[in-house]
Amino acid sequence: MLHRFAALVAASTALLIFAGGLVTSTGSGLSVPDWPTTYGWNMFTFPIDKWVGGIYYEHTHRLIASVVGFLIVVLAVWLWRVEPRAWVRRLGYVALAAVITQGILGGITVLWFLPPPVSIAHAGLAQLVFCLTIAIALVTSPGWSRGAAGDSAADDRTLQLVAAVTTAVIYVQIIAGATMRHTGAGLAIPDFPLAFGQIVPSVWSGPIAIHYAHRVGAVIVSLLALATAGHVLYHHVREGGLRRPAVLLVALLIVQVTLGALTVLSGKHYVINSLHVVTGALVLGTSLVLALRANRARFTTQAERMRVAA
Repeated sequence: MLHRFAALVAASTALLIFAGGLVTSTGSGLSVPDWPTTYGWNMFTFPIDKWVGGIYYEHTHRLIASVVGFLIVVLAVWLWRVEPRAWVRRLGYVALAAVITQGILGGITVLWFLPPPVSIAHAGLAQLVFCLTIAIALVTSPGWSRGAAGDSAADDRTLQLVAAVTTAVIYVQIIAGATMRHTGAGLAIPDFPLAFGQIVPSVWSGPIAIHYAHRVGAVIVSLLALATAGHVLYHHVREGGLRRPAVLLVALLIVQVTLGALTVLSGKHYVINSLHVVTGALVLGTSLVLALRANRARFTTQAERMRVAA
């Protein structure tokens, strides 16, 4: 039951990231200029007939954020009450602290009129909250314990390293994407796959450099993700716990690259752009699952291994 609730929290966090993407993509970040109230109203009593234009996106985002925050509070308390592993309980506490900080950053973003550094930090922390909920859902699952003994990746140092590095680089790429969005560099290079008709831009500016760095990062992420998935499919194809996230990682990568191209070619259509944001989170979460499963033996105590083996 705890695992299912944790999975619900993770799914809700993904929905929140999509809603946040809609706020940014529609330019609705200051549609509600006060915080934590909404035009002086308690956000939960704000009249529905006033949810118009950008207010709809920003207010909905706040309501979803409130629900996610409440769910994470429940998750942290639940872990504290029933989870015997201290390190898993700490994940819940960190997730709670992170979502509280995330809410404060969201408020500061509005009250300080969308300063790029704060907005980028807000976007980056959202991804970390998502990763924490993904990790909690994974390590509370029955499959985590069942696979703790005899894991085929326990001695595969190459997979453990490559999967961890891939996850870290994906997160850096997401931060680069957030920087591009919040500095208005999303269309600094208006064509795709070339840049002003060339592989390397012939003209440069700050926004062009940020945008181009994001494209280069996409190539690096793609190579690392394919290397990780290829290693799994070559060496661990019989282990579903590794094979499934590896295949999903490649599928999501293809979708993400396609959405990135369409974001540019559509002139940053708000739905496509928001889907690009949330798919990036799913790529990160899938890579994290693969990395955690590859390193599962490191998280499993000797007592747990003996219990599973028995």
